[in-house]
Amino acid sequence: MPVNFFRHRPLALPALALLIVVTGCSSADDSAAVTVPEPDGKATKLCRNLDKALPAKVDGLSRDDPEPRSALTAGWGSPAIILRCGVVRPPKMTDPRVATGADPDAVGGEVNGVGWLMENRDDGSSRFTTSSRLAYVEVTVPSGRDTSGALVDLAAAIKKTVPVGIAD
Repeated sequence: MPVNFFRHRPLALPALALLIVVTGCSSADDSAAVTVPEPDGKATKLCRNLDKALPAKVDGLSRDDPEPRSALTAGWGSPAIILRCGVVRPPKMTDPRVATGADPDAVGGEVNGVGWLMENRDDGSSRFTTSSRLAYVEVTVPSGRDTSGALVDLAAAIKKTVPVGIAD
């Protein structure tokens, strides 16, 4: 059984700074459809509470939710920073290469009290998934956007509505 290193290991801020520096600069396709997650009832309730607490602006961008409209998804700007709540645990979250820093495309970090798995994607965007929370929240930041601003702006709402713990 793989070990969930996010439960036992403090997350590294220097790794987050490095990830922010290496984020690419190409444009993202903002016309892509957003898939609405299908979590269980407990996670759905947490996600609906998160939706009500989300800020009107993230990284200075106004909220403009993607289609199809759902309390489990939110967006800001164009190309959009996309939040999806209730996603499944990413496989890299239990990958020992990530825990040791041996995976160049994924790293664990913490921003304002929220732990994240941070992944660089092939299209230059960055995907962040909360760790040690009772529902997994995924935030995708398009290439060229400031990743730290988005995570700072979302941290308070996540801490308020999605308790610390290990999601199923």
